[in-house]
Amino acid sequence: MKFSQLGRSGLKVSKLCLGTMNFGVDTDEKESFRIMDAALDAGINFFDTANIYGWGKNAGRTEEIIGRWFAQGGNRRERVVLATKFYGDMSDENDGPNQEAGLSAYKLRRHLEGSLRRLQTDHIELYQMHHVDRNVSWDELWEAFNVALHQGKIGYVGSSNFAGRDLVKAQYEARNHRMLGLVSEQHKYSLLCRLPELEVLPAAEELGIGVIAWSPLDGGLLSGHALKPIEGSKRANNPERTERYREQLVAFEALCRELGESEANVALAWTLVQLSMTAPIIGPRTLGQLEGALRVVDIQLDEATLKRLDEIFPGPGGSAPKAYAW
Repeated sequence: MKFSQLGRSGLKVSKLCLGTMNFGVDTDEKESFRIMDAALDAGINFFDTANIYGWGKNAGRTEEIIGRWFAQGGNRRERVVLATKFYGDMSDENDGPNQEAGLSAYKLRRHLEGSLRRLQTDHIELYQMHHVDRNVSWDELWEAFNVALHQGKIGYVGSSNFAGRDLVKAQYEARNHRMLGLVSEQHKYSLLCRLPELEVLPAAEELGIGVIAWSPLDGGLLSGHALKPIEGSKRANNPERTERYREQLVAFEALCRELGESEANVALAWTLVQLSMTAPIIGPRTLGQLEGALRVVDIQLDEATLKRLDEIFPGPGGSAPKAYAW
């Protein structure tokens, strides 16, 4: 496995991040344990989850599975750089409005305690805001994060689904509070979703924020199975989207065949050469899917291949404003 710095922090994380969104949903606990053990053995030390994973009435289930995996011992917890997120609605009928989706000092404290309990740990290396909430002041948020940092319950702060302007605002206010600020931004980014190249990636690069790409296979569309559906697979089997992108997917399949690599691995390898990229998130549902992704860090895409990928999947034309102005 290869490693990179998480933004401008001193923390080193694997260039593949294990996403756990399927654990407890499409992947049972036994297989989830096997995947996490295999990931750790392969050198993946960066695990990402969120308090709402498990979804709906089962929100928190994924964190609980990870917590029971940690509880087995064997230095599992010590070897993992753990990231989780808060923002979503974790309420039930008795919790009231302060548990609904959004950010606040109240939610940060309550949801952090809940995640620590479910994960069976006393600290989280990277605590991420799952979405921006422009109704809440950064004075409130940075003061609350500062308390959690000084208590040793979190190590670093990250964001997810922030626009470029939100990253700038967050870092400006962090400096006013004499804090390091954000070390990472988790953002949707793939060959089929290149809009972040306009603002988010350049902003992250200038601000020293590491980018973590979520959905780098665009919901399975770039997995190689969209044109050859697998029975029972929900994600890659989306006929409407497949037809919309069929011409591009056919060209992509042909290119990958020339390279002798799977479509999924080429799509993941492409993210790793992009501006400010720390790691793409891989979300295996099976041990086999994890094992197939491990060679991504060793794939070298030359300039000619990158140019062909740009031709198949055109980006916005560069960063703003040059992408749309003289």
